[in-house]
Amino acid sequence: MSDKQNLSYQAGQATGQTKEKASGLMDKAKDAAASAQDSMQHAGQQMKQKAQGAAEAVKDKTGMNKNT
Repeated sequence: MSDKQNLSYQAGQATGQTKEKASGLMDKAKDAAASAQDSMQHAGQQMKQKAQGAAEAVKDKTGMNKNT
C-alpha cells in the first residue's frame, strides 16, 4: 500500500470512529433529555396534587367544601 493510500485509509478510519462517537453522544443526550422530561412531569404532578390538597384544606376551613 502506498503512503497516499495508507493516509487515505487512516483518514477514513478516523472519520468512521468520529461518527460512531458522535452517534453515541447523541444517544446519551437523547436519554438525558427523556429522563429530564420524565422528572419534570413527575414534579409537575406532585405540585398539582399539593395545590389541590391546599385548595381542599382552604375550602374545608372556610366552609366552602360542599362535600362535607
